[in-house]
Amino acid sequence: MKRLIYVLPVLVFLALAGVFLTGLDLDPRAVPSGRIDKPVPAFALRPIEGREQGLAAADLADGRPVLVNFFASWCVPCLAEHPLLMKMAREEGVRIVGINYKDRPEDARRWLDRHGDPYTRIGADIDGRTGIEFGISGVPETFVVDGRGRILAQHIGVLTEEALEDRIRPLLKEAAE
Repeated sequence: MKRLIYVLPVLVFLALAGVFLTGLDLDPRAVPSGRIDKPVPAFALRPIEGREQGLAAADLADGRPVLVNFFASWCVPCLAEHPLLMKMAREEGVRIVGINYKDRPEDARRWLDRHGDPYTRIGADIDGRTGIEFGISGVPETFVVDGRGRILAQHIGVLTEEALEDRIRPLLKEAAE
């Protein structure tokens, strides 16, 4: 019994150390999502100011892969990733649609006029319901959607060149084939 008193704390310590060390290898952006490999949720959003067409779930199932980017004019990290989105749309021909999250449509229009517009279509999610349906935790968030309207991946936070190379571009290429 005395031996157990000395051995038990050591065993508990080793078990906890193993759990914590395993956690160090996890990517904090790789949050499991219940939406992966499922159809995009049903939604229909009106356009932002200055646009004639809004965005609906049917627009994401037209046979072509697409990036769905949740953004807002008040979102500082959105501005950080914006040059990458512009580059992908202009130089690489990637189809990107935007969902303007909890923002005023006129503010979104001014923001895009100032910083550039990489989106083929934009919907205004003023009350945030579509964001909730997609399961976002904030902005920016980006989804890779195949041509059938199924979600292939979710990227939480600012897109980086590394994330594009490692995950996003390969999925877009695979979905296009």
